[in-house]
Amino acid sequence: MALIVASLMLMEQLDGTALTTALPAIAHDFHVGIPATSITLTVYMLGLAALIPASGYMAERFGSRLTLRWAIGLFLSGSLICARAHSLPVLAIARLVQGAGGAMMVPVGRLVILRSVAKAELLSIMAWVMLPATIGPMAGPVLGGVLTSWLSWRWIFYINIPLGLLAIVLTGRFIPQIRTTRPPPFDLKGNILSATALGALIFGMELLGHGQTARLAGIGLGLLAPMAALAYIRHARGTAHPVLDLSLLRIPTFRVSVLAGGLTRIATAGTIFLLPSLLQVRFGASAAQSGLVTFLAPMGALAMRLVVSHAYRGLGFRRVMCAGSLALPGMCLLLALLRPGTIPDWLLLLLAFNGMGQTLLFTGYNTIAYADMPAARMSAATSLYATCQQTMLTLGICMAAAMLGMAQALLPPPWRLHDYSVAFIACGVVAVGALPLLLRLSADAGASVSGHGGPKNANKSK
Repeated sequence: MALIVASLMLMEQLDGTALTTALPAIAHDFHVGIPATSITLTVYMLGLAALIPASGYMAERFGSRLTLRWAIGLFLSGSLICARAHSLPVLAIARLVQGAGGAMMVPVGRLVILRSVAKAELLSIMAWVMLPATIGPMAGPVLGGVLTSWLSWRWIFYINIPLGLLAIVLTGRFIPQIRTTRPPPFDLKGNILSATALGALIFGMELLGHGQTARLAGIGLGLLAPMAALAYIRHARGTAHPVLDLSLLRIPTFRVSVLAGGLTRIATAGTIFLLPSLLQVRFGASAAQSGLVTFLAPMGALAMRLVVSHAYRGLGFRRVMCAGSLALPGMCLLLALLRPGTIPDWLLLLLAFNGMGQTLLFTGYNTIAYADMPAARMSAATSLYATCQQTMLTLGICMAAAMLGMAQALLPPPWRLHDYSVAFIACGVVAVGALPLLLRLSADAGASVSGHGGPKNANKSK
């Protein structure tokens, strides 16, 4: 089960990031600028963020196995339309369909794991399950670069077909049909309000990186987003079963994981969006070359997988995560110092170390979030966590694209070569914000999962 769920997560993550190295080729084929192609990434994640809240209800209503198989089928349908798209708007709509399928795949798969695994085993299992989630965003540019250079960017979507069909077969055989006899009624009004808030926020950020008229529309959507969010909060307080249960944020470990993890994900998604195009536009690398450079990060992630469980069991979540949170801001600062020329050797080492830090950090985020979560609230927790996760990843891409677009438009010609530096510095500033939040964790936070703190906590975890 863990390997199947990890594979679904990998497929969803790869498609979310494989296009980053293909954006210059897509821009060339559709005769648009590179910042405009970021919509293919944001609408995909918008589909995820808008429909993930319904995933918990769908799994409880129709069963985990059936929901997963239909979700994979929808994801494959979107992939096929993407591969045949003849314009940027068609590609964007097809990516939205893909996102709708992915919205069900990952949270439902994670829910199956959480309901099937004892808390004492959760850290080891999540280290395997989250490895594709860590590798996917970093390996996606490699896959996209190789396919774009050797075949076409359209093959990024064609390869999903055989993989998805195999996943449907394996899901039917190995994933249990977990289903609630009497699920609570679906909060349709809450889903509409939350989707409106998320959609306005995401597209508002997206439009800020485009022309003057688009920026005005982006500002308008930016004003709509908090109004819809406040309307949802008021609605949720008077609803017995809200689609996104914000009361879960009262649990300290869950709250810190959502907030600190959100800042880290914004910065991570921004750097993943920026780095491949920087290597192609400023260093003259091909799509395949830029992808192979970024492949050093997942190699570091694989190396860290061997020790991540031991690190948390020996030192605890607070110490390890605080130390790991420093890797990303440091990388963003060094990337901001890059200047056109030959790709420096230290960049490869930097990416490998960052991959190690990201594996350490995200395994911690995704495990400690559920360390103190009651079993009865796991479904609501996975929906809220996955929604926040995808929203922050989307905002990271939007923020990076907006900062890049504004820097290119506003900086005078002699300073315009520093446009990527401005965007990387913005990502680094956001990433630093995770550390003060992580410092609020208690020294024994998550001990029921990691066993950190001696026999007393180990027995508690059992």
